[in-house]
Order: sequence, then C-alpha cells, then structure tokens
Amino acid sequence: MKIHEFQAKQVLTQFSVPVPKGEVVSTPEEARAAAERLGGKVVVKAQIHAGGRGKAGGVKLVTSSNEAAQVATKLLGKALVTGQTGPGGRVVKRLLIEESLDVAKEFYLGIVLDRASARPVFLASSEGGVEIEITAAKKPEKILKAHIDPDRGLEAYQARKLAFNSGLGPQVKGAARVFTNLYHAFQETDASMVEINPFVLTRDGRIIALDAKIDFDDNGLYRHKNLMQLRDIDEEDPLEVRATEHGLNYIKLEGNVGCMVNGAGLAMATMDIIQYAGGFPANFLDVGGGASEDQVRNAFQILLADTGVRAVLINIFGGIMRCDIVASGVVAAAKALSVKVPIVVRLEGTNAEMGGKILEESNLNFTVARNMKDAAEKVVKLAK
Repeated sequence: MKIHEFQAKQVLTQFSVPVPKGEVVSTPEEARAAAERLGGKVVVKAQIHAGGRGKAGGVKLVTSSNEAAQVATKLLGKALVTGQTGPGGRVVKRLLIEESLDVAKEFYLGIVLDRASARPVFLASSEGGVEIEITAAKKPEKILKAHIDPDRGLEAYQARKLAFNSGLGPQVKGAARVFTNLYHAFQETDASMVEINPFVLTRDGRIIALDAKIDFDDNGLYRHKNLMQLRDIDEEDPLEVRATEHGLNYIKLEGNVGCMVNGAGLAMATMDIIQYAGGFPANFLDVGGGASEDQVRNAFQILLADTGVRAVLINIFGGIMRCDIVASGVVAAAKALSVKVPIVVRLEGTNAEMGGKILEESNLNFTVARNMKDAAEKVVKLAK
C-alpha cells in the first residue's frame, strides 16, 4: 500500500524523524491561508502516488501567499503526468504547502528489502535530489549500504558510518540518531520501502527529511489498523480496488491479452509465454489455489471490465483448485456478461476432463488448448 508524501511525514514524525512544517490543502484559498501562516515563501507540492513530480511541474517554490493560491489554482483538479503515472497522469486533489528551507546539501536515504541477503538494507548517498537509479548507473560508488540483522536492528556503528561516509561532517551524531529512528519506522510499520530524497542539511545546521515516500507490506497491514486508514483508493486503479475487495491478486498492465491463472508462478510463466508468442498481457491475475466459484466469476468480471482486453487466456493447473470449479465460474460469468471477446482455455490436473466437458456443453465460444504453448499462440492470434 502506498501513501502520500504528507502522510509519510506524519508517520515519520511519530518516530522523531524531523520534517518541514507544512499543511495539507484542497482549495486555492486554503493554500493562500496556509502560505500566510508559514511565512509567505513556501513550496507548493502536488500530492499524488507517483515520483517525478518536480520535473512535471508539480512542485513549485513561491514567494507570497497570492502566488501560492495561483499555483494551487493551476494544479488542483488537473492531471499531472510524470514518468511514473503513464500518459493519463494522476488528478491532483491535494497540495502540501511547506515552509521553504535554505538548503546547504542534499542527501539520499532509503531502506528496502534485499532479497539476495534476506535482510533489510539501509542505503545512503551524498548524491541526493536526483533519481537513485541515475546515481546507481553513473556513480555506483556513491551509494553506501548497510545490511541490517533483523534481530539486532540498525546498530549504532552502522548509522555513524553511513552518516560520516555520506559527508554529514559535524552532524554525524544527530544524523545517526535520525537514521536509527528511520529504521524503527520501517520496522515497526511493516514497511516494504522508506525513501527520503532529499534528506537535507540546512545552512543553519539542521537535518531534515525534505521529501518522504513509504510503501507498506499489504500482508502486514492487519496489524496496523491506523495505517489502513491512510489508503487513498482514488490513487489506485479501480479494477485493482475491486480485486482487493474480492481477495484477488490483480495488477492491470498495458497489453490486450487478459490472463486468469491460479498461482503466482504459473501466472508469471503465462505472461512470459504470451510475450514469447508475440502478444502482450493485459494483466496479472492470480485467483489463488482455493478460490470458490464466486471468486472465479468475480475475477472473470474484473478481467473483462478492462476495455483494452481483446482476447482472454484462462490457464489453470488443477490441484487444490479443481478445474470443474473454474469452468463453472467462467461459464456463469461469460453468460452473465454476454462476453464478446474470444476465450482460450487450458486446463490440466484435478477434474480437467470434467471442466472441459462443462465448457463444451456451455454452447459458448471457448477455444480449448492442448498445452501452454498452444494456448499462447491461439490467444495471441485471436487478439490480433
């Protein structure tokens, strides 16, 4: 689950990570009043779930409350297109009005999970204010890493070493304390990523998280009811929201071949073989190993609600999930929706023959495939 920058800063404040003074607004008049309270010279920041806002014109430094209101008028209700939003952009509904700081130096901080070491890794760099991917490609030696033992947490010597080698100089002690607090925030909220870019040193010697991004592990949210309240479904794809409500794993993509599969591994393999056959998957959809007929029907409805889908591949390996259950759910959904797009089905495993018979007797236009390769080739051809 992603949250907005202003929400991330609220979370970090609870863990004593310093952030700028700011207020969230949703109208130009609120922006004007907030700017006046913060001294006039402020930064107006669009709040959407995407990076690259500054390059897209979503972050503006203004010198008066009137200018803040003018910028708010231009941003609110408009779609902001960044490198992470896609061509449609995201509609700006909130702005963060924040005090302007006299920045002496910018740094990068981040905490993510390192799969290779099966541990969290704390990243720090003196090259803040730019995309970390650019630094990694051009100046990899500038990215410092400290792998963290989950049982011990970020140790004091690790925090001091990161701060010193990043060039924080006389602020090493204070920065190390902030680094430790940042890790506590990561650990205690079940975050999957915390990123501060930039983390700044001001000319008057303060260290502050000027920006903040936090993603939470969905699987840990049941422990954090307060964090669940931060979810903004307006920032999520409507089909993905529907899938979540039905307990389905769904991610919308840009292709035209809809996929419904049981099991994440098989779903990934199905997406790969569709591309190998010359097509492009429209989604990742894993109905899971123990889905009911209702869940299968809901999954199929969500899949077909994507107007970009030109053909559908249903690829089921029956184990716990019986093929006849899948077939019954698909037939029920296809009849209810008056499906017009071609559907290719590959069934293997438990009750595969029974499932095939249900499809054959449905009087609907299903194409049965012999294997995955055959299924991919047929669905790609039909999608064209």
